[in-house]
Amino acid sequence: MNFSFTQEQDMLRKTVRTFVDQEIMPNIRQWDISGHFDLGVLRKLAGLGLMGVCIPEAYGGSGMDYNALAIVCEELERGDTAFRTAVSVHTGLNCMTLLQWASEEQKKRYLIPQARGEKVGAFGLTEPGAGSDVAAIQTTAAKDGNEYVLNGQKTWISLCDAADHFLVFAYTDKTKKHQGISAFIVERTYPGFSSKAQKGKLGIRAGNTGELFFEDVRIPADNLIGQEGDGFKIAMSALDNGRFTVAAGACGQIMACLEASVDYCRERKTFGVEIGRHQLVQQMIAHMEAGLQMSRLLVYRAGELKNEGKRNTRETSLAKWQACDFANKAADDAVQIHGAYGYSDEYPVERYLRNSKAPVIYEGTREIHTIMQAEYVLGYRTDKPLNRLLPAWKP
Repeated sequence: MNFSFTQEQDMLRKTVRTFVDQEIMPNIRQWDISGHFDLGVLRKLAGLGLMGVCIPEAYGGSGMDYNALAIVCEELERGDTAFRTAVSVHTGLNCMTLLQWASEEQKKRYLIPQARGEKVGAFGLTEPGAGSDVAAIQTTAAKDGNEYVLNGQKTWISLCDAADHFLVFAYTDKTKKHQGISAFIVERTYPGFSSKAQKGKLGIRAGNTGELFFEDVRIPADNLIGQEGDGFKIAMSALDNGRFTVAAGACGQIMACLEASVDYCRERKTFGVEIGRHQLVQQMIAHMEAGLQMSRLLVYRAGELKNEGKRNTRETSLAKWQACDFANKAADDAVQIHGAYGYSDEYPVERYLRNSKAPVIYEGTREIHTIMQAEYVLGYRTDKPLNRLLPAWKP
């Protein structure tokens, strides 16, 4: 077992950290206050080859391994959750799913321009009445000749107004329940498609999140991913990739909380000493450090399984659950360390606390992951072999 990073990975981390310090940090407070999503950040990430960092070069990506994606997500979330979320959705949920499930023609048409960052991809699964219960979706896709007619609504969709392509899940046969769900690529330009951003969010205010509407949207039959009825399997495998990036991002949030808290501990004095000298403050700092190191181990373990082309649903679930809980606790402690100033946007920790709540909910709530882990241990849950796994990384 090798715990060291390659020279290429070390350079990648430095590149993304410098990018975050120069492009995100100086602007994020105002973007958060105004609720502005800066699409220019994604264009600049594309210029660095980071929108398809783990996609093979043959499909427009940078050809790095899956832990390189974890490094990118960790460093981006150190800047703000909004931009890690954008990469999670574009690269993790969309591009990696196309790499795993799409036909060669679909990869050429959609994956290559997305991996290059020329087009932005998003993911449409959640609905007003369907979150953890995927089989409760109401969106339908009816076959009509060489097309499918899509009707329905999606909600809490990241990049709703920014994406060019959407990986959308809909029923092609409701009588089969989850086995009747299929997956489609929907282009923004298709007649009958519309989107609307949501305002008033607790956190991730600098991100673009909202609703998708489909009113008799005609989709070419060639845009069906896999076969009819493959949608549930495709969605679950996509979540293995998305949850991996969320867990990696949570490491970045813990790191941001730790950096801000250490700086404040040295700046602020009470009772004649730096507050970092007080043992209960040290306890919070120690818990942040422990959470960061444990979360990284879980994330990179899942990443290595991806690199080997092995199924990693159990390991990714554990990493997502624990890292997000650690990040939520780290943000809460960071506000506590800052005292009254932690309640003000003069310091970034109040934003960290607001941002830390969403990842505990999306892509499987902590309760869902708790049940999953217990069922694995008890033997009630086993992962059936998939006919298509994420391709192993080839250096």
